[in-house]
Parts: sequence; structure tokens; C-alpha cells
Amino acid sequence: MNGPRESLERVHLDHNATTPMRDEAREALLEALDAGLGNASSVHEAGRRARAVVDDARMRIAAALGVTEDEVVFTSGGTEANNLALLGAVEAGGPDLGLVTTAIEHAAVLAPAERLAAAGRRVDLVPVDGEGRVDVERVGELARTRPSVVSVMAANNEIGSTVDLAAVREAIGPRTVFHSDAVQMLGKRSLDLGAAGVDLATLSAHKVGGPIGVGVLVRRPSVPLVARTFGGAQEAELRPGTENVPAFAAAAVAIEIAVRETEDYARHTRALVKELWNGLVSRVPDVRLNGPALDDATRLPNTLNVAARSGDARTLVVRLDLEGLEVSAGSACASGSIEPSHVLLALGLDAARATSSVRISLGRTTSSTDIHRSVERLGRILGEAA
Repeated sequence: MNGPRESLERVHLDHNATTPMRDEAREALLEALDAGLGNASSVHEAGRRARAVVDDARMRIAAALGVTEDEVVFTSGGTEANNLALLGAVEAGGPDLGLVTTAIEHAAVLAPAERLAAAGRRVDLVPVDGEGRVDVERVGELARTRPSVVSVMAANNEIGSTVDLAAVREAIGPRTVFHSDAVQMLGKRSLDLGAAGVDLATLSAHKVGGPIGVGVLVRRPSVPLVARTFGGAQEAELRPGTENVPAFAAAAVAIEIAVRETEDYARHTRALVKELWNGLVSRVPDVRLNGPALDDATRLPNTLNVAARSGDARTLVVRLDLEGLEVSAGSACASGSIEPSHVLLALGLDAARATSSVRISLGRTTSSTDIHRSVERLGRILGEAA
């Protein structure tokens, strides 16, 4: 027997976790799957056709990002790209090289940082202010004081704060290896890696309408990296293994379109976030915004992190899911954690507020109708929690 919730129109407001695949990317994926391609490392005709698809995907991504083709390294996702960038660059720099990063990085950066610290490397975590702004001057001081790789995320996935990457480069100087996790910035705000002076940048296809399981590490060829996996010559011997040719083709299409439509995406989601926030303010007593102010022009346009007066975020997420509304309690990669979000704690929030906060992230497919439905459901559930 069907219950009333089964007829609810579901609304996906967790686009920072993943966003639906674009039709154009799906078509590219299916076309490649149906083409009878071989192993891209094989020299026969089917292998050569597969190699041509990989080369074309690399060329298209490079053109979209304004980099050269030899700077594009395919990985299995953002996590692998971050690990390769940080562990590979620090190891390549010799035994005295450390790491400077920030307190609000994704776990895919903080976990390698912990591994480096456990191995005896010096790791410095730079604090942020109450809206998630990184202390760029402190980053520069640490980098100039002792040899380090610097990793500062371009945009935070939980609260939507962003960093002026060019300002970080100026602060750390031209010789320091500079990595940025730019997964959440791509397609949401302008991203010019060349102008920013970034040596290593991490991207993920499924955040912009591509397939899950494809990441990109943009790496200046002059930056040495020690590989983390071994057994083949693929991806300049940095990421050996048989290439996922159809997924690479789809990823290239998605990245191309996301870069081209960045301004439209920002305009669309910014207006809907404002509409959603105004609706929550009118319905939820003492609802609070975590992170940058809504009128902060530098914030991600699609991201809203809010706290009710009380309640447990995981319980709220489950209740909202039962009402057909998909939000999260923070990073999807940490969804099983019982601890408050490290990002919210880094803002100086107490544990009670951090554990009563939910992340809402919109996307290109979010409509005004979705927002109207969401305001009603969020208002009711968060209002009850308050």
C-alpha cells in the first residue's frame, strides 16, 4: 500500500554533494560506450580509437580551463587528485618540506595532512574568521618562514566561502608550490588558474554534471610529483591504470559547458538562494546563517548553511528526506560522522549550533517551484526543531 510520502515531489538540494548528469554528457558517455572502443594503451585500431577519445577529452578540458594539454591529469575523483597533489608534492620536495593548509579544508586534504604529520612532517593549519575567510597573511608568513607546499581551497563546500587565489600566491611568493582544491569553484564562479598562479588544482566532473568517478588534477609540468600508485605509464606515470575512456569523454563535455555557463549558473542560483533564505526567515524562529553574509559578493552563489535553535542535523536530514527534501549535514564524505562539522567549529560556533546546522546547495536544475516546496517543508521541520 502506497503511503502519502511516496507521492511527494522530491527536491534535490544537495548539489554540492553531486549534481545530475547533463544530457550532453550522458550522450557523450553512451556514444563512447557504443563505439566498441578498446584499451587506450593498445596499438591496434580499437585501441587507437580509444586513445583518440582520451586525447580529445584532455584537449577539450585544457581549452576550457585555459591550460595546456600536458597539464591535465585524469584521476578517479577529487579525493585521489588531492592525495596525489599533496602527498606527491611534499615527498618530491625532500625530507624537510612541510605543508601549510587551512582549518576548513575538505577531508580529502586534511586526511593526507594528518598522514604527513604522522610521518614527522610539519603541518600548519591556518585559522579562519567567523565567516570562513582564510587568514591569507598568516599563510604567507608560514610559507616564507619555512619550506612548505601550500594548499588552500578555492571554495568551501559547506558554507560557500571563497578565497582570492591570486592573493594567496602573492602572499606565499613565486617559488612555493601552491595547490588548491577547486572542486566547488568550477562552474559556480570564475576560475582562472593561470591568473591565480596555482601550480596544482583539483577538479571533479560529477560536481558539474559529469559522471561520477572522474577527477582532474591540473599540474604545471615543472612541478615534481611522486606517484602514489604504480604499474603503468598512463597519465605521465602519475596515475597508472586502464583509462575510463567513456567517462573521460563525458567529463570533458560537462566541464566545457559548466565553464561556458558559469555566469548564468551564478545568476540563477543566487536569486533562488535569496528567495529560499527570505522564506526561511519568515517561517523559522531565530534561524541563523552560517558562513559569509548573503550579500557577500565573493560567496558561492548556490550554497546556504543554516542553523535552527536546537535539534540534531542528522535527525533533521532524515526527517526532511521523509518529506521528499534532500539536504545534508555537511560534506557528503563525512556524512557518517557523529562529530560536529569541523568547518563550523572552525568558524567559532559552539557544538550545539554546529550540530543543529544543515547545508542546502542548489544547482542548475533547481527551479522556483522547488524553492516554494522547500520553504514549506524546511520551514515546518526546522520550525519544529526551533
